[in-house]
Order: sequence, then structure tokens, then C-alpha cells
Amino acid sequence: MTELPHRVGTRTATSLVADVLSRVPELTDALVALIAEQNPGYRRVNVVPREDLWRSCHDNLTRVLQLVSRAAGDSAEDEPRDPDLYDAARATGRQRAQQRMPLDDVLRSFRLGGRLVWEALIHRARAGELADPDELLDLASWVWTVVDDTSAQVAIAYHATERELVRVDEQRRATLWEGLLHGRAKDPAFALQAAQSIGVPVDGPYAVVVLDRGDITGTGDDRTGAALECKLADAGIVSVWQARSNTLVGLLAIGDTTVALRVLRENAPSPAGLSMTVPTLAQVSTAYEQAVLARNTVPPGRVEVAALADRLPEALLLSSPALAEALIERRLGPLLKVPLAERRLLLDTLNSWLRTGGSINQTANAVHCHRNTVINRLRRIESITGLDLANTSAHLELSLALRASWLLPPGPLA
Repeated sequence: MTELPHRVGTRTATSLVADVLSRVPELTDALVALIAEQNPGYRRVNVVPREDLWRSCHDNLTRVLQLVSRAAGDSAEDEPRDPDLYDAARATGRQRAQQRMPLDDVLRSFRLGGRLVWEALIHRARAGELADPDELLDLASWVWTVVDDTSAQVAIAYHATERELVRVDEQRRATLWEGLLHGRAKDPAFALQAAQSIGVPVDGPYAVVVLDRGDITGTGDDRTGAALECKLADAGIVSVWQARSNTLVGLLAIGDTTVALRVLRENAPSPAGLSMTVPTLAQVSTAYEQAVLARNTVPPGRVEVAALADRLPEALLLSSPALAEALIERRLGPLLKVPLAERRLLLDTLNSWLRTGGSINQTANAVHCHRNTVINRLRRIESITGLDLANTSAHLELSLALRASWLLPPGPLA
């Protein structure tokens, strides 16, 4: 806080201040009118009631004049002083922050008030023929130093309240997000509140995307969410993002995931899953579960965006790990005892053979070996598992068992 210049016994200054202090109600009316005329921000935002503005102007004018009087040496050095003559300034800073009034407009009003105080003091000096040049120079210094210090206190209180409001808003937003992801939007009132607060249309359809978090501090996720929001907006898609403990979640207002999938695949920095669309906010919890399932179909070590619509068999397997393990044991179990190097060759060959519809030549091209090698490997698989690969009825289970072996946590098939 600025150290005020001080001259003890400046009777002219203290007399002028006392005179103007007695006229604070009139001065307050003048300041309210001046703000209405010269500070259009108050009219534009229209959040400060006139009674509130009048009381704030009255209290701050009183405090400014008391501080100027103190600077002029109105009280004795050993007299107890009010410990907080900036209380009105701090209260104004807090109140305007809560009203979301722009700080620049608030400080402009304080400058207008400072000018009005100075003009009132000069007017009283001229009326009483007390215009001693030296004392008026001191008085001017005291007035503007007090106005600067008071404005600084307003700004400090404003910013502190603003930070607290941001923290409260973030907590409220996070609570609404959690409610959406856990099905609370089935309540229409909650759905409306969530849509308005989070910033998505009240009416669907929607899709959900889930990305692995790339930065446990959250700052990287803030940048990622903002970047993806901009990229999606460029493609005409409204989206909002929220960082959770291990994932970054996006809610997309779309009816067709085709464009969103392209944008995400071009820009997502970590493995991700995209749900199918749901018609309303009430089904966002279902879409979130779908997005998590889709994400979990991404093989370890790969960065890609998986759409649930393209990974339904894998999603079904992940939805029932016990059945998936039973399927692996039923169709591939005997291969668990084969040495790892040979096991991988056999599984890769079997997978390619199934994908090519049982074509020996295409499988040989896919696994880069001679067609006779493919035939030998297939016969080896039959001898180990007891399966008849010519029996196509087992092919579906074999394909699912192979997919399950890649999706489940590393085990004997790794």
C-alpha cells in the first residue's frame, strides 16, 4: 500500500474534508448520476441495482474522505485509528465480482468518484477563500493516492472473489458432469440444469468420447480438450470436455459420428473410444459406458480412436470377461502349453486364415511365408487343439477367442 504524504496540522485541508464529509449524501446522488452518464458498462451489464450502487458509492466516498483526512493529520498521532478504512472498497470488490461486473467498469467508477471528491474539495475551498496553493497541492496528492490505494483494494478483493467463484463453478460443473455420466439426467430438471451449465443443447442427439489422460496434473488435458473442441467446432460440432481421474471425457452434440470420428482420429493424442449416438441427455450415461468399452478395445501400445459401432464383437467380449476367458480356454486352451515363439506364429497364421475366409494363398501373403508353411501350421493347430478347421461351424468361436485373447490382460497367450 502506498505511503501517504503527511503534514500535521494542515487545518485548511482537514476543514475542507470535514465540510465535504457532511455533504456525502448529496455527493452520492451526484456520483450515481455521473456513473449512469459516463460509465455505460453499468447500463450494459445491468446487474447492479440502484440501491446497491447508491450504498456502495456512499460508503466508499465516506471512507475516501476519512482516509484523506487521516493523511492530512486530522487525528493525533497517539489516537487509535480505525484498523480497516478499506472495508467499503473490499466489500465493493467482492460484491461486483459476485455480480460478474467487469472490473474495468468498477475501477472506472472509482476514478469518477475520485474526480468528484477532488472537485467538491476545490469548490468548498473557493467558496471559503481557503485556496492556499501549497496545501491544495498536498491535498491533491492525498486524494489521488487514496483513490489509487482504494482502487487497489477493490481489485484485490475482486480477484480473490473471482478465483473463489471459478473454483465453485468448476466444482459445480464437475458435479453436473458426474451426474450426467451416472444417469441423473433421467430427471428432466437435472438435464436442463446440466445442459445450461455445461454448455450443450438441451435436445439431442449426443455421442460421448473417452480419451486416456496424457498428463496427471490436468494441464495437458485442459489443452487437449480445448484443442479438440476447436477442431470439432471447425467441423460444425458442438462439444464440451471434462477431465476425470484417468480419462478426458467429451460430450458431442451430433447425430452422425462419421465427421467426429475423422476429426478425432486426426487429432486425438492418446487412445480413445467413441460411443454410438443417443437421443437425449438421459441416455448419456449409456453412451459413456459405450465409449469406455470402445476405448478398451484398442490394443495395448497403440494410439487410435475406436468407434463402438466398428467394435461390437470386442465390446461384447469385454462386457463379460469370464465368458471370454472360457471361450479362450475352450478353443485355444491347448495352445497355452506351446512355447511362446511357436505360439505366436500359429496364432498369427490362424488369425490371417480366418480373416481371409480360409484362403491359403492370401494367408501366405499376409504372414510372409510359403503356402506349404501355412498348411503345415494349420495342421499343427489341428493336432494341438483337436479342432477340425474344415468344419466352418467353429470359425466364429475361434475368431472371437482370438479377439478376446488380445483384449484381456496379458496372460499365457502373450
